[in-house]
Amino acid sequence: MSVKVKYIDGLQFVGESHSGHAIVMDGTPEVGGNDTGMRPMELLLVALGGCSGMDVASILKKKKEHVTSFEINLKGQKADEHPKKYTAIEIEFVVKGRGLKEESVKRAVELSMEKYCSVKATLEGTAKVNWSYRILEE
Repeated sequence: MSVKVKYIDGLQFVGESHSGHAIVMDGTPEVGGNDTGMRPMELLLVALGGCSGMDVASILKKKKEHVTSFEINLKGQKADEHPKKYTAIEIEFVVKGRGLKEESVKRAVELSMEKYCSVKATLEGTAKVNWSYRILEE
């Protein structure tokens, strides 16, 4: 896997993936950016949510659960001192559907968090990752 990150101007960069997709990153005006894109540390949380979300959605689909909407809420707590890495991350999986089995949702989340999500595995030892789930009946 490879990516390229190109400098544009100020603190703006564009990341381009080998698969042909791009994303803009930028800083706030207070630090010299123009606020035209997400911050790199925000993208790390997005990557964690996307990685685990894809796992959970795939597992629930295989279990033939009727999911009508699905959101992953993430909050990161950063260290006060540089490099200001994440020290703790909270993930809440909110699954909405019809007749969802709690055991199916719980197991899907556990499998993602404990076995499949490569982003979470990469963060292990750096940030304490806690997770929870909620099921909403439609």
